[in-house]
Amino acid sequence: MATDGRSSAVWLFDLDNTLHDATHAAMPGINAGMTDYIVEFLGVGRDEADHLRRVYWRRYGATLLGLVRHHGVRPSHFLHYTHRLPGLEARVRGHPHDVAALRRLPGRKIILTNAPRAYAERVLDALGIGGWFDALVSVEDMRMFGQLRPKPDTRMLRRLLAALRVRPAACVLVEDTLEHQKAARAVGTNNPPGRGAEPPPRKTTGKPGVRRAAAWAAGTRCEGWA
Repeated sequence: MATDGRSSAVWLFDLDNTLHDATHAAMPGINAGMTDYIVEFLGVGRDEADHLRRVYWRRYGATLLGLVRHHGVRPSHFLHYTHRLPGLEARVRGHPHDVAALRRLPGRKIILTNAPRAYAERVLDALGIGGWFDALVSVEDMRMFGQLRPKPDTRMLRRLLAALRVRPAACVLVEDTLEHQKAARAVGTNNPPGRGAEPPPRKTTGKPGVRRAAAWAAGTRCEGWA
Protein backbone atom coordinates (compact mmCIF):
# COMPACT_ATOMS: atom_id res chain seq x y z
CA MET A 1 0.00 0.00 0.00
CA ALA A 2 1.25 3.46 -0.81
CA THR A 3 2.27 5.59 2.17
CA ASP A 4 1.94 9.07 0.62
CA GLY A 5 -1.55 9.81 1.93
CA ARG A 6 -3.48 7.77 -0.60
CA SER A 7 -4.46 5.28 2.10
CA SER A 8 -6.45 8.05 3.87
CA ALA A 9 -7.96 9.55 0.73
CA VAL A 10 -11.59 10.52 0.30
CA TRP A 11 -12.79 8.97 -2.95
CA LEU A 12 -15.51 10.73 -4.98
CA PHE A 13 -17.00 8.29 -7.47
CA ASP A 14 -19.03 9.27 -10.47
CA LEU A 15 -21.81 6.77 -11.20
CA ASP A 16 -22.82 6.55 -14.86
CA ASN A 17 -20.18 4.99 -17.11
CA THR A 18 -17.81 4.82 -14.16
CA LEU A 19 -19.38 2.25 -11.86
CA HIS A 20 -21.72 0.77 -14.46
CA ASP A 21 -22.37 0.81 -18.19
CA ALA A 22 -24.98 3.56 -18.39
CA THR A 23 -24.68 3.70 -22.18
CA HIS A 24 -26.35 0.29 -22.20
CA ALA A 25 -28.58 0.51 -19.13
CA ALA A 26 -29.91 4.03 -18.97
CA MET A 27 -28.83 6.66 -21.48
CA PRO A 28 -31.13 5.71 -24.38
CA GLY A 29 -34.12 5.88 -22.05
CA ILE A 30 -32.98 9.09 -20.34
CA ASN A 31 -32.34 10.86 -23.64
CA ALA A 32 -35.72 9.76 -25.01
CA GLY A 33 -37.36 10.84 -21.75
CA MET A 34 -35.80 14.31 -21.97
CA THR A 35 -36.98 14.74 -25.54
CA ASP A 36 -40.47 13.53 -24.58
CA TYR A 37 -40.54 15.97 -21.67
CA ILE A 38 -39.63 18.94 -23.86
CA VAL A 39 -42.27 17.94 -26.42
CA GLU A 40 -44.98 17.60 -23.76
CA PHE A 41 -44.24 20.57 -21.52
CA LEU A 42 -42.75 23.09 -23.96
CA GLY A 43 -45.19 22.26 -26.73
CA VAL A 44 -42.63 21.92 -29.54
CA GLY A 45 -42.12 19.27 -32.21
CA ARG A 46 -39.88 16.29 -31.62
CA ASP A 47 -37.07 17.52 -33.87
CA GLU A 48 -36.99 20.88 -32.08
CA ALA A 49 -37.11 19.14 -28.70
CA ASP A 50 -34.17 16.91 -29.57
CA HIS A 51 -32.27 19.98 -30.81
CA LEU A 52 -32.90 21.87 -27.56
CA ARG A 53 -31.84 18.85 -25.50
CA ARG A 54 -28.50 18.70 -27.29
CA VAL A 55 -27.91 22.46 -27.36
CA TYR A 56 -28.53 22.89 -23.64
CA TRP A 57 -26.32 19.91 -22.81
CA ARG A 58 -23.43 21.38 -24.82
CA ARG A 59 -23.94 24.92 -23.51
CA TYR A 60 -24.56 24.22 -19.82
CA GLY A 61 -23.23 20.71 -19.26
CA ALA A 62 -26.76 19.51 -18.44
CA THR A 63 -30.00 19.81 -20.40
CA LEU A 64 -31.83 20.50 -17.15
CA LEU A 65 -29.90 23.72 -16.50
CA GLY A 66 -30.94 25.15 -19.86
CA LEU A 67 -34.57 24.21 -19.27
CA VAL A 68 -34.55 25.82 -15.83
CA ARG A 69 -32.86 28.99 -17.07
CA HIS A 70 -34.87 29.54 -20.23
CA HIS A 71 -38.21 27.83 -19.57
CA GLY A 72 -38.73 27.82 -15.80
CA VAL A 73 -38.83 24.03 -15.57
CA ARG A 74 -38.98 22.60 -12.04
CA PRO A 75 -35.92 20.36 -11.55
CA SER A 76 -37.70 17.77 -9.39
CA HIS A 77 -40.46 17.35 -11.97
CA PHE A 78 -38.01 16.98 -14.85
CA LEU A 79 -35.77 14.52 -12.99
CA HIS A 80 -38.66 12.29 -11.98
CA TYR A 81 -40.14 12.26 -15.47
CA THR A 82 -36.87 11.51 -17.28
CA HIS A 83 -35.50 8.85 -14.92
CA ARG A 84 -38.47 6.53 -14.49
CA LEU A 85 -36.76 3.91 -16.69
CA PRO A 86 -38.86 0.74 -16.41
CA GLY A 87 -36.72 -2.39 -16.26
CA LEU A 88 -33.55 -0.48 -15.38
CA GLU A 89 -32.36 -2.99 -12.78
CA ALA A 90 -32.33 -5.82 -15.30
CA ARG A 91 -30.06 -3.82 -17.62
CA VAL A 92 -27.55 -2.59 -15.03
CA ARG A 93 -24.22 -4.32 -15.33
CA GLY A 94 -20.90 -3.69 -13.67
CA HIS A 95 -17.63 -5.61 -13.84
CA PRO A 96 -16.35 -8.12 -11.26
CA HIS A 97 -12.88 -6.54 -11.40
CA ASP A 98 -14.36 -3.15 -10.51
CA VAL A 99 -16.16 -4.69 -7.54
CA ALA A 100 -12.93 -6.26 -6.33
CA ALA A 101 -11.09 -2.95 -6.82
CA LEU A 102 -13.69 -1.07 -4.79
CA ARG A 103 -13.27 -3.52 -1.93
CA ARG A 104 -9.52 -2.86 -1.88
CA LEU A 105 -9.75 0.92 -1.72
CA PRO A 106 -9.02 2.40 1.72
CA GLY A 107 -10.55 5.61 2.99
CA ARG A 108 -14.01 7.15 2.69
CA LYS A 109 -15.97 6.49 -0.50
CA ILE A 110 -18.68 8.87 -1.69
CA ILE A 111 -20.89 8.83 -4.78
CA LEU A 112 -20.90 12.19 -6.58
CA THR A 113 -23.36 12.09 -9.45
CA ASN A 114 -25.31 14.56 -11.57
CA ALA A 115 -28.13 12.00 -11.59
CA PRO A 116 -31.13 12.16 -9.24
CA ARG A 117 -30.96 10.31 -5.93
CA ALA A 118 -33.74 7.80 -6.63
CA TYR A 119 -32.06 6.69 -9.86
CA ALA A 120 -28.61 6.46 -8.23
CA GLU A 121 -30.00 4.31 -5.42
CA ARG A 122 -31.63 1.97 -7.93
CA VAL A 123 -28.35 1.52 -9.80
CA LEU A 124 -26.30 0.97 -6.65
CA ASP A 125 -28.80 -1.56 -5.33
CA ALA A 126 -28.80 -3.40 -8.66
CA LEU A 127 -25.00 -3.56 -8.53
CA GLY A 128 -25.15 -4.78 -4.94
CA ILE A 129 -22.77 -2.08 -3.69
CA GLY A 130 -25.10 0.47 -2.13
CA GLY A 131 -23.80 -0.22 1.36
CA TRP A 132 -20.17 0.25 0.39
CA PHE A 133 -20.33 4.06 0.28
CA ASP A 134 -20.29 6.51 3.14
CA ALA A 135 -22.55 9.02 1.38
CA LEU A 136 -24.44 9.72 -1.81
CA VAL A 137 -24.28 13.25 -3.23
CA SER A 138 -26.83 13.54 -6.04
CA VAL A 139 -27.82 16.44 -8.26
CA GLU A 140 -30.51 17.51 -5.78
CA ASP A 141 -27.74 18.17 -3.24
CA MET A 142 -25.75 20.41 -5.59
CA ARG A 143 -27.50 23.70 -4.83
CA MET A 144 -25.87 27.01 -4.05
CA PHE A 145 -27.81 30.22 -3.45
CA GLY A 146 -31.00 28.49 -4.56
CA GLN A 147 -29.62 27.35 -7.91
CA LEU A 148 -28.43 23.97 -9.13
CA ARG A 149 -24.64 23.80 -9.51
CA PRO A 150 -23.85 20.27 -10.72
CA LYS A 151 -20.48 19.04 -11.93
CA PRO A 152 -18.29 20.56 -13.30
CA ASP A 153 -19.05 23.64 -11.17
CA THR A 154 -15.90 24.38 -9.16
CA ARG A 155 -17.79 26.40 -6.55
CA MET A 156 -19.92 23.36 -5.75
CA LEU A 157 -16.82 21.16 -5.52
CA ARG A 158 -15.09 23.54 -3.11
CA ARG A 159 -18.19 23.74 -0.94
CA LEU A 160 -18.48 19.94 -0.92
CA LEU A 161 -14.87 19.50 0.16
CA ALA A 162 -15.39 22.04 2.93
CA ALA A 163 -18.50 20.19 4.11
CA LEU A 164 -16.53 16.92 4.11
CA ARG A 165 -13.73 18.64 6.04
CA VAL A 166 -11.15 17.28 3.64
CA ARG A 167 -8.20 19.02 2.01
CA PRO A 168 -8.42 18.97 -1.81
CA ALA A 169 -5.07 17.15 -2.03
CA ALA A 170 -6.54 14.31 0.07
CA CYS A 171 -9.54 13.92 -2.25
CA VAL A 172 -9.70 11.84 -5.42
CA LEU A 173 -12.36 12.08 -8.15
CA VAL A 174 -12.90 8.89 -10.17
CA GLU A 175 -14.80 10.17 -13.19
CA ASP A 176 -15.25 9.48 -16.91
CA THR A 177 -16.06 13.01 -18.15
CA LEU A 178 -13.07 15.16 -19.06
CA GLU A 179 -14.63 18.50 -18.06
CA HIS A 180 -15.39 17.11 -14.60
CA GLN A 181 -11.84 15.81 -14.24
CA LYS A 182 -10.48 19.24 -15.16
CA ALA A 183 -12.74 20.98 -12.64
CA ALA A 184 -11.59 18.65 -9.88
CA ARG A 185 -7.96 19.31 -10.70
CA ALA A 186 -8.66 23.05 -10.73
CA VAL A 187 -9.74 22.90 -7.09
CA GLY A 188 -6.64 20.88 -6.21
CA THR A 189 -7.78 17.28 -5.99
CA ASN A 190 -5.19 14.54 -6.29
CA ASN A 191 -6.54 12.40 -9.12
CA PRO A 192 -5.30 9.15 -10.64
CA PRO A 193 -3.45 9.54 -13.96
CA GLY A 194 -5.37 9.14 -17.18
CA ARG A 195 -4.45 7.05 -20.16
CA GLY A 196 -1.43 8.51 -21.84
CA ALA A 197 -0.39 12.07 -22.50
CA GLU A 198 -3.38 12.96 -24.67
CA PRO A 199 -6.68 13.80 -22.99
CA PRO A 200 -9.44 11.22 -23.36
CA PRO A 201 -12.58 11.91 -25.41
CA ARG A 202 -15.21 14.11 -23.78
CA LYS A 203 -17.10 11.04 -22.67
CA THR A 204 -15.51 7.62 -22.28
CA THR A 205 -16.72 4.25 -21.06
CA GLY A 206 -15.12 4.82 -17.70
CA LYS A 207 -13.15 1.56 -17.86
CA PRO A 208 -10.93 0.74 -16.13
CA GLY A 209 -11.41 3.84 -13.98
CA VAL A 210 -12.15 2.02 -10.72
CA ARG A 211 -9.29 -0.42 -11.24
CA ARG A 212 -6.98 2.45 -12.14
CA ALA A 213 -7.87 4.21 -8.89
CA ALA A 214 -7.22 1.06 -6.86
CA ALA A 215 -3.86 0.52 -8.55
CA TRP A 216 -2.93 4.16 -8.01
CA ALA A 217 -3.85 3.91 -4.33
CA ALA A 218 -1.58 0.90 -4.03
CA GLY A 219 1.27 2.70 -5.78
CA THR A 220 1.22 0.29 -8.74
CA ARG A 221 0.26 0.55 -12.39
CA CYS A 222 -2.93 -0.53 -14.12
CA GLU A 223 -3.03 -2.17 -17.52
CA GLY A 224 -3.85 0.51 -20.08
CA TRP A 225 -1.79 3.28 -18.45
CA ALA A 226 0.79 5.00 -20.62
